[in-house]
Amino acid sequence: MAASYLESLLAQNEKVLRVARQHWTILLRAIVLEIAIILVLFVATTIAGAFFAPLFLAYLLILVPLVLLVLDVLRWWNLQYVVSNRRVIQVSGVFNKATIDSSLEKVNDVKMEQSFFGRVLDYGDIDILTASELAVNRFRRISQPIAFKTAMLNAKEQMGSDSS
Repeated sequence: MAASYLESLLAQNEKVLRVARQHWTILLRAIVLEIAIILVLFVATTIAGAFFAPLFLAYLLILVPLVLLVLDVLRWWNLQYVVSNRRVIQVSGVFNKATIDSSLEKVNDVKMEQSFFGRVLDYGDIDILTASELAVNRFRRISQPIAFKTAMLNAKEQMGSDSS
């Protein structure tokens, strides 16, 4: 059995503690127009087919927004935010993969922001500030940000107690 891409990124004795994705509302916002276009095209093609010969080419037109919808779902599904016992990892990409990771040892501060709706629907932004301070890893609209931040801080604390 082939290991998942995430598992292939892990070092020896490294364990995944938490995996998060962007909140489902991000996906919904990306696909709502595509769903509406699919429905309109389907209804229009069905009505036109009742008066004219079956319009197979018109039904094929529905494939365009359907493929775009599938790609949006795949992009959302493949954007993962991961806390391991050693680092925080962001994995993105469907066909071409990109990873950004920060060692928990180098994490100086974690900033979390939640809007009113973010608190109601349980999503928010997390900024991870590292020792280099040149870059900030921003996890936008992550689902369950408090649990993610807590898992990260607990893993960092556990690293400190293991080395003493």
